[in-house]
Amino acid sequence: MKNKRIYLDHASSRPVLKEVFNFAKPYLMKKYGNPSSLYNLGLESQKALEEAREKIRFFINAENSKNIIFTDNATESNNIAIRGTAIRNLNDGKEIISSSIEHMSVINPMKDLQKNGWTYNQIPVDNFGFINYDKLNELLSKKTIVTSIMYANNEIGTIQPIKKISEIVHDKGKYLHVDASAAIGYLPVDVQRDDIDLLTFSSNDIYGPRGAGILYIKPGVKLQSIMPGGGQERGIKSGTENIFSIAGMGEASKIIKNEIKSESERLTIIRNKLIKEISKIDRAFLTGHPKKRLPGHVSFIFNNIEGESILLNMDMYNIQIATGSACSHKTLEPSHVLLEIGLKHEEAHGSMVMTLGKSNNIDQIPLIVKAVNDTVERLRKLSPL
Repeated sequence: MKNKRIYLDHASSRPVLKEVFNFAKPYLMKKYGNPSSLYNLGLESQKALEEAREKIRFFINAENSKNIIFTDNATESNNIAIRGTAIRNLNDGKEIISSSIEHMSVINPMKDLQKNGWTYNQIPVDNFGFINYDKLNELLSKKTIVTSIMYANNEIGTIQPIKKISEIVHDKGKYLHVDASAAIGYLPVDVQRDDIDLLTFSSNDIYGPRGAGILYIKPGVKLQSIMPGGGQERGIKSGTENIFSIAGMGEASKIIKNEIKSESERLTIIRNKLIKEISKIDRAFLTGHPKKRLPGHVSFIFNNIEGESILLNMDMYNIQIATGSACSHKTLEPSHVLLEIGLKHEEAHGSMVMTLGKSNNIDQIPLIVKAVNDTVERLRKLSPL
């Protein structure tokens, strides 16, 4: 008989909280009006839309609910933030910057702009994944319109000092975009405290329904729509809003905000114990910073075996993990994040990433560690290396 499922891939997807689903369910079957319609059914949806916007505003401490734009996911939010800001402000300059370990939904839009005349520079990182401040300062200029640095990395867990980065960017450049997808829900994100100009994340990052994301735009930041249409969401993201997912996202943010401190403390204890035990395995190497990392993030490299084999073998124990980024595994290429922190091509293939969530507890640790140990031992025996 299979073991009870132990889900350790919360960075790629999280289950919708029961109370969130119950809250949003009426907007699937009963309150189905288009929020742009003026009759009562539409006004009900419009009210739900604005209530969710206010909940998200409170969640990230935005100045006003009007600064929150709803999208379909974080990838779309990243594209709008980067493309829209770069195009709208091209008269001020055509330079853009990101760290070298950003998500591909940041790197690829920047590379696309580069093909169309923008100068794109990447900031290198050290072996823990922290960006090089001297290089950032060197590359920034008044012509740098968008600098994109993720709050924390989804593959290695390292948390960037966003407040310090913001000070450097605003001293010489224009706007700072922060992809908060990996950090949101684990850490208390505050756009005013950290002086962030543009911030993005998805509903499923906080136990909300898939199909919704947000883009925070600081007052005064100018964007151009990259999806013209009927003018919804301040004309920046046209199209009928997904009220079910948006209402659920708002409710999820309200619930998660009240739990961040206690949940982060709980997950940190489990994380530290897992890291301690897995580190005992021969030729197991922790990736990312050992302490300045996300509370629920455990990531290792195992020499001489493939990450995909680890994932599939762990699934036989009914334990779900990740290897590299869930959004880019189809390329079959080694993770660019792992290569950028100094790992060799063959080393980067042996990646295992565990991201903890509400369903995990300290009693699962012996089962997880045994499964990892057995998996590594078995695969090494089979490996031609």
